[in-house]
Amino acid sequence: MLGWDAARLFTSGDRPADGNFADTYERLLARRAGREPLAYITGVREFWALDFEVTPGVLIPRPETELIVEAALALFPGSNDRLTIVDVGTGSGCLAVSLAIERPASTVVATDVSPAALEVARRNARRHGVDGRVTFHEADLFAPGVDRVDLIVSNPPYVPAPSRPALQPEVRDHEPSVALFGGSDGLALVGRLVAEAPLHLRPGGYLIFEFGLGQEVEVADAIAASAALDLIDLSRDIQGIARTAITRRR
Repeated sequence: MLGWDAARLFTSGDRPADGNFADTYERLLARRAGREPLAYITGVREFWALDFEVTPGVLIPRPETELIVEAALALFPGSNDRLTIVDVGTGSGCLAVSLAIERPASTVVATDVSPAALEVARRNARRHGVDGRVTFHEADLFAPGVDRVDLIVSNPPYVPAPSRPALQPEVRDHEPSVALFGGSDGLALVGRLVAEAPLHLRPGGYLIFEFGLGQEVEVADAIAASAALDLIDLSRDIQGIARTAITRRR
């Protein structure tokens, strides 16, 4: 945006800036002072060692969501496996694109209810050269006709709506509500995902999804109540917080 990287800052930071650098810098600084997330200011966020375009129309990718990619690759360790993968609520496309890169013989279907998010995800797929193997659909959870897939991944909205006032301004005031809030208890979309995913998975296929802080008991109970899914694991982040449910279709 300013044309400077860290190396140039350290080597040339004491030299006068060219052109409109100072004015542009002040405008960007003012945006950050207003608690706009840095990723929206720069327009990019790293995920799985890849750069993804982000806009205010998509959730900013977080490090804990990489647990989904790690779990998926562990379940399907063959780099040449021909998988059919569905990414529900793709947002920026970070999961769909990362998995398409890691499993280059696979095809990926990515869905989202937001047309704006899908446009960002399409650009990210083109950016990383996987647009020929990732298809995008505007859909509420699952696209029609997508059945007997090997893997479903999702980072659904899971923040309880009453928690909104306590969120950081960067999140509350800037990230898209549709990608954040999952009803009064945060589990409305999670419950639907657990109920509907088995209809689209092949026997032995996997559903992996993210959930929020303190929701592991409710998530485990929802999976236990399913007639078609078995809970394999609840993966924890580096702080020991349960973040990711790994389930298998019976």
